[in-house]
Amino acid sequence: MSKTIEFSATVSATTRNGVLVVTIDNPPVNATSVDVRSGLEKALAHAETAPDVTGVVVTGAGKTFIGGADIKEFGKPATEPTLPAVIEKIEGLSKPVVAALNGAALGGGLEVALACHYRVASPAAQVGLPEVKLGIVPGAGGTQRLPRLIGIPAALDLITSGRSVKAEEALTFRIIDDVAAGDLVETAISAASALAGKPLRRTGDLTVAAVDPAEVEKASVKILAKARGQKAPAEAVRLVTSSNRPLAEGLADERATFLALRDSREAAALRHVFFAERESSKVEGLEGVEPRPVKTIGICGLGLMGSGIAVAALGAGYSVIGLDQTVEAAEKGRERIIGLLERNVASGRLDQAGFEAQKARLSVTAEDVDLAPCDLVVEAVFDDLAVKTDLFQRLDKVIRPDAVLATNTSYLNPDEIAAATAHPERVLGLHFFSPAHVMRLLEVVRCAKTAPDVLATGLAVAKKLRKLPVVTGVTEGFIGNRIFSAYRREAEFLLEDGALPHEIDAALEDYGFPMGLFAVYDMAGLEIAWARRKRQAATRNPSARYVEIADTLCEAGRLGQKAGRGWYAYPDGKRTIDPEVTTIIEAARAKKCIVPRAFSKGEILERMLGAMALEGEALLAERIAARSSDIDLVMINGYGFPAHKGGPMFAKA
Repeated sequence: MSKTIEFSATVSATTRNGVLVVTIDNPPVNATSVDVRSGLEKALAHAETAPDVTGVVVTGAGKTFIGGADIKEFGKPATEPTLPAVIEKIEGLSKPVVAALNGAALGGGLEVALACHYRVASPAAQVGLPEVKLGIVPGAGGTQRLPRLIGIPAALDLITSGRSVKAEEALTFRIIDDVAAGDLVETAISAASALAGKPLRRTGDLTVAAVDPAEVEKASVKILAKARGQKAPAEAVRLVTSSNRPLAEGLADERATFLALRDSREAAALRHVFFAERESSKVEGLEGVEPRPVKTIGICGLGLMGSGIAVAALGAGYSVIGLDQTVEAAEKGRERIIGLLERNVASGRLDQAGFEAQKARLSVTAEDVDLAPCDLVVEAVFDDLAVKTDLFQRLDKVIRPDAVLATNTSYLNPDEIAAATAHPERVLGLHFFSPAHVMRLLEVVRCAKTAPDVLATGLAVAKKLRKLPVVTGVTEGFIGNRIFSAYRREAEFLLEDGALPHEIDAALEDYGFPMGLFAVYDMAGLEIAWARRKRQAATRNPSARYVEIADTLCEAGRLGQKAGRGWYAYPDGKRTIDPEVTTIIEAARAKKCIVPRAFSKGEILERMLGAMALEGEALLAERIAARSSDIDLVMINGYGFPAHKGGPMFAKA
């Protein structure tokens, strides 16, 4: 082995058996910073002219090959050398260049690998082009080289979804040429040596495989429908489906498209969301605080919510003890949990061995004392203060004093629940969203007396559950439901003022919401919110504006889809505008002597988004939310706010 050559602060190389092994070491993810690009360019120039070098291997230090662009350069003009220029030099080198993918090769990392003449991966490697998730398209050849390698349909799937694939699937796709059984770099060196002096397969020179235009059209229509107006997936479709033109032409189009999208409002919104997720984990007062160890989680109440939480916990490797009121209820809960796990097996998310292991870590009971081994207990019982406080007082008697208690309440005051316990400092809120094994958001509620290490425990468990935890203070509905309440109120005010449900829903869906507000109500059922309004009637401020239309619908038995009618009618299960609802709305306006007026989609959006942002400002002023970006994350991940709009606070900024 020769001595190490430092080509830059992050790129070094040694020569082994005549092959220059170039290692990128730019922690934490070996991002393609200007120093990495410069170092690679110098290494390639050295390899081209060095007589003792017959080939090149490019690999990464640590657990990542190249994790993509340097986030410090996001939104800034590119610095020379650009990644496309470096990639062109890789592909054009007269000596073989082999990529040794030691870990994730994402975005620019995969584009570097695509330009190499051969690709070997470790079994742990994964590849992907996730750029659409940031509102952009690959900008260094991804939309042109990937279709040449794997065909247009497969490239469309990977690029427009932004998903990553593991080494075995990448081999099936032919993105990589080999999965190393032994030492990765040695396998790559052998490949480079075998290719030396032979004609090289340059990806950019390959011909895109012929494909049925009808198949491409069908896939494209499906992708564009799912994109709901986002620009990046549409541009990715255009670039991939036209990749059978000359490479230089395609690369120039791709780069121009990438630069235009990079500077768009959509990309700025998605960058905001990206950084917001990183920022959300920084919690005041938790610097250096260690979470309590958690191995066994107790779940009280095995209905839909409790079962979902159990599935998430089992999937994260925890042992779960489920508690319900009777032996029969507990057994039904166990069956529900097993059913959800079986669904995961059927969908391919879980293999049979994993299913058996998770099932083995699950037990259920109707006896409080059986929760004694738990390190954390999450209650998911009926949202009633007396029911929850009684449960927590019972738990005080059977679980260790250092075990953590979490309430999953949506609207009750967790400080009142904590105050009824012997150890209020060990109580916090973990507000899951339904279905709890699917929804990513988890509001972590910091109660008045929650100990720092208890809050840290909640955050650590949330991350292990693969949730996005957002810390909130105590207020009715926390961050999400409080803003949702303001949003709902404004929609009802709009009804009285002149808009109709389908007009409001159309404005929201055009904006990017997956479903309009009134359609969502019908899907969920109107009776739960109705019961809550009736409970609050006695304490409601009589001078505050209150819209009775929803109550009138419920009194008429219009409880949503399952009743066949709600805000809409559902003949044959299909949502249709119902003149009877319009009549009810008109009667409500007349009762209040409101003269209705027409609203444009823009005016509807202005009022709806304005109501959300105004309530968000109040949450910040009251220090319920730590930062406006936390509010955006909650509304995007829990309430369907379109991520490419950045959230209500970003949208109104």
